[in-house]
This record gives sequence, structure tokens and C-alpha cells, in this order.
Amino acid sequence: MENLFRLADQGNAFSSRCIWVNGPIIVGAGPSGLAAAACLREQGVPFLVLERADCVASLWQKRTYDRLKLHLPKQFCQLPKLPFPEEFPEYPTKRQFIQYLESYAKEFEINPQFNESVQSARYDQTSGFWRVKTVSSNGSNRNEVKLCMLVITSQGEKFKGKKVLVVGCGNSGMEVSLDLSNHNASPSMVVRSSVHVLPREIFGRSTFELATLMMQWLPLWLVDKLLLILAWFLLGNTAKYGLKRPTTGPLELKNTMGKTPVLDIGTLEKIRSGGIQVVPGIKRINRDQVEFVNGEKLDIDAILLATGYRSNVPSWLQESDFFAKNGYPKAPFPNGWKGKSGLYAVGFTKRGLSGASSDATKIAQDISKVWKEKTNKPKKRTTPGHRRCISIPAVLDFSL
Repeated sequence: MENLFRLADQGNAFSSRCIWVNGPIIVGAGPSGLAAAACLREQGVPFLVLERADCVASLWQKRTYDRLKLHLPKQFCQLPKLPFPEEFPEYPTKRQFIQYLESYAKEFEINPQFNESVQSARYDQTSGFWRVKTVSSNGSNRNEVKLCMLVITSQGEKFKGKKVLVVGCGNSGMEVSLDLSNHNASPSMVVRSSVHVLPREIFGRSTFELATLMMQWLPLWLVDKLLLILAWFLLGNTAKYGLKRPTTGPLELKNTMGKTPVLDIGTLEKIRSGGIQVVPGIKRINRDQVEFVNGEKLDIDAILLATGYRSNVPSWLQESDFFAKNGYPKAPFPNGWKGKSGLYAVGFTKRGLSGASSDATKIAQDISKVWKEKTNKPKKRTTPGHRRCISIPAVLDFSL
């Protein structure tokens, strides 16, 4: 943190340092954090982005499979104020999306402080500031930051000829299973509960785009029924292959539970042809064999977990009013983006990149309003400083 951490003492390398940050801190340089930073930049509010990894969008760069593509058309996945390049396909690849995010950071002059992991963050009622403690990845420096706002934000080829158990039947589990099958592995996919499988496109149009269009004129329950009728017409009865549908419609389930329907890109055909086996929940694993809840057993060579992810915010954020124990805001959508004492959350709505973009825009506008009231400054592009701190917010990024 070269610019902001110039107050380092000259003593023990592990001693604490206290830095005053003149503006909000954004925890995380994923798509949500970058979106929040860009919107703040356009509002003329200085900020600091902390990222525990050594790059932007580290989950995309280091924790995703190579064949990954965006599951929605690019116009529904772009971040605020910068569309995807026209030459990008409708469903950009992993590499193209990373390229877009890196260009996004450059366009809005977002320079995260990498290798800085947040250990704790708490609001000091006495001083009116947030106190954020960080540690560098090499453990050589520990810093305490006083601020006003906080914004939180496998390869198939390797398994050729092997029997692979894929645990999870969401979009990732389905796509990993497809990749394994395409590389001549023998995947078995664990399906423990019901799941909605929809075609990625319907009559040449994105299913998501079609659903969004219909919801402008029809109630959600009717759109759900129409989507399921079209899905049955195009995909058939998925229950025959072990993929039972929930009783709640796909859009209602997404809105109420945050559970995203699977957009099929070829996995269902592989299941029909026997290239991918659907198996029930796991009872126990014994070395190279797994036993399922129905008593059947299967020899396996490898296990891949596609069971999703969870927020780690409760492990370091010292407050109990805004976030629940599961790491998500307690307030339901659309009120989960703003807490008390200048605490904001970006990308926790379970509405993908479009939801994160919406959060980022609202948060930047809210922070800017407070910022301008406190500073009475005209709008201009600025950089963060540490000489004084105006009593306004902090931002948490939650994005993949």
C-alpha cells in the first residue's frame, strides 16, 4: 500500500501501523468490487481497494475451469459504464471475461492493493470510524486502517479414461461433467435434490432475455409456467434421467432462495446417451469406492467438488446487525445493499453480475451524496489520501 501506508514505523517488521484513509475501502477486487470502484471514481469519491490475492477477479483467474463461458448473454453481464467489446461473442469465454475485467480496472484507474488480507473490521462508535486490520500475504506487515466507509465486495483432459464422481448438479457441476465426458472420462454426477434445467436458448433467443422480456408484461408465476412448458417441449421430461424439478418455478425459486436454474449447453444429451451417469446422494466414501443413499456402490478414481461457495464475511466483520451467520445480508432483496454506519454490500443479492452492477451504482450514488455534503467539493476524478478522514462509508465485495 505504497501511497496510503507511508506511516510505517522503522521498528519491528511485525509491529502495527495505523493509517487514516480519506474515503471508503472496498474489500475485494472481484467484478463487484471493480464495479463499485468505477462508480465511485465517476462520482469523484476517493477510495482504496484491498485484495488478498495478487490479481483482480482471482476466483475467475485461479479457481475456474478453462472451458467456462458466461451463461448469460454479454449484455446482461457487463459492468457499469463499460460494455463488452463488440467483437466478443454473445457468451464470452473465461479468458475474454478476465480480459474485460482487467481492461475495466485500467479504464477507471482502479489500482487495488494486492496481497492484503482483511483480518477484522469493526465500527468504532467513539471515533465514528471503521477500523480495518489487514495482513500482507507474506505476513511481514500488519496494518490498522481507520476509515469512514466499508464496501464488501479443473481440466477434463487430466481425467481421460478415469471414473470421476462430480459432487454438485448446478451449472458448474453440469459443465464439468460435460467436459469430462468430452475428454473420454466416465463421470457420475451426484444429484441430491431437485433442480430446474432450462435450455440456454429458446428459438434462437437467450432464455434469460426471453424471461426478462415476458416479465415486462406478465406476472412471474405465468412466466415460470411458460418457461417450463417450453423446457418440456425442447428438453423433454428431465425426471426420467434423475433430474426432478422443484415444485416452485425457476424464477420464483431464484428470487426467493437464490437458487439459479441450470442452463443446459449439452449435458442433458450426454445424460440421455449414457455419457454421464446421474447418481443419488452420498452415504459414505471408502478409499476408491463410494456408497450412495440407495445402497448402490460405485468404484471411482477421483472426486471433483462442484458444491458452490459461501461468504467468509462473518469470519472477519465484527458486526451482527447487517450480516447473518450464512454470510449474506439479513434484509431481503432489494434492501440488502446498505447497512448502518457506512457499511455497504455489493454482489450479495444472488442476482449475478447484473445484480452486482445495480448494487454498485446505488452504493456509489449514496456515498457520493454523503461525501459531497461533508466536503462540499465539486465532482471530479480524484485519488485517495490519508491526511484527513471524512465521516462517511466502507464496502464489501462478494463476486466470482
